[in-house]
Amino acid sequence: MAEPEDALTIRHVAERLMKAHPDVDADLVEDSVRTAYEELRYARVRTYLPILMERRAKDLLPSDERTDRQT
Repeated sequence: MAEPEDALTIRHVAERLMKAHPDVDADLVEDSVRTAYEELRYARVRTYLPILMERRAKDLLPSDERTDRQT
């Protein structure tokens, strides 16, 4: 389970991504943020954890470009 401070970071990152990608299912956004957190949770330098989580979670979300190329 995430530390209280990390749980707040997870929530903020998820909220930002939901606003940036309103067409993506909220559960998918939350799952991608949690996956990003799990990948980065043991980082020594925690200062950049939110931005790194957001970038990684964004990579995990489906994009229009990727779905257009697959069809």
